[in-house]
This record gives sequence, structure tokens and C-alpha cells, in this order.
Amino acid sequence: MIGYVTLGTNDLARATAFYDDLLSLLGAKQFMGDDRFVAWTSAPGTPGISVALPFDRQPATVGNGVMVAIVVDSREKVDEVYAHALSLGAADEGEPGERMQGFYAGYFRDLDGNKLNCFCMS
Repeated sequence: MIGYVTLGTNDLARATAFYDDLLSLLGAKQFMGDDRFVAWTSAPGTPGISVALPFDRQPATVGNGVMVAIVVDSREKVDEVYAHALSLGAADEGEPGERMQGFYAGYFRDLDGNKLNCFCMS
């Protein structure tokens, strides 16, 4: 299973501020980092999300077809995370709604253009 996901950034300070604020809605906090990356998790031993300046020192780019999905426990939390991401400057990629029976999700792009969604299953 997934241990963590890393998203590229060209502005670590800006990305860190975005994810500090957004992921606090999910109880996640920074647990590791240095001058090239920062990582968050909600509890030890659970999957995490990190942002990093690319190791090869080339510009970070968005992967076509790549998306990170964040699971939550309610439609209300999906709505909250989606709206908060947009308030922090994220771009809309599909407002929250039921995509198929029992799957409710909202889609957005972070400040570097990385695509994420927040979803719940019922």
C-alpha cells in the first residue's frame, strides 16, 4: 500500500504554507523536512503527503494523468476541504458531487498545478 506521495514544487515556502493550512483540516502536521522537502501525516505509520524541490534540480512539472486522492469520512468534510483549498488559491477541477453511486469527490489543483481530490465512500 502507499506509504507517502511526493508532489513537486518550484516554491517550497509557498507550497508548505498551502499544505500546512489545508492539511490541518485533516489533523495532519509536518513530521519531517529540510530545505528541499516537507512531509505531513495525521499519525505515525499512516500514509503521508510531501512536497519537494525536484532532486535533479530541474523545474517541477505536473504529471499528466497523476492525481492524489485524500480520503475523508463525510461529504461535509469533502465540501470543507475543497472550499478551503480554493480559498487558499487552488484551482477548481470539479466541484464536489457524487461521481458514481457511493463515491463523492471534489477536485482541485494546488498552487503548483498538481491535481488532487478529496473523497468519501458511502
